[in-house]
Amino acid sequence: MARRVLSDYDSPWKEALDVYFESFMQLCFPHIHKDIDWHRGYESLDTNLREITRDAEIGNKVADKLVKVWLHSGEEVFVLIHVEI
Repeated sequence: MARRVLSDYDSPWKEALDVYFESFMQLCFPHIHKDIDWHRGYESLDTNLREITRDAEIGNKVADKLVKVWLHSGEEVFVLIHVEI
């Protein structure tokens, strides 16, 4: 019986979000993008997300993107992005 090979199309998109996160937010969520203080930058928390979901049955899938940002008000918020290709 032939073994089924699963392609991982999600990972390149998630890696692209690391590089183009601000542009992605501007394109897909302009109403949220304008509230974020981009001068403060952002922090990718994927490692933390993997730790949280480590016991979940997600197999070899890379966890979704979890990013910490700051609003113009100074409030720290978290953005969770689920990419499924």
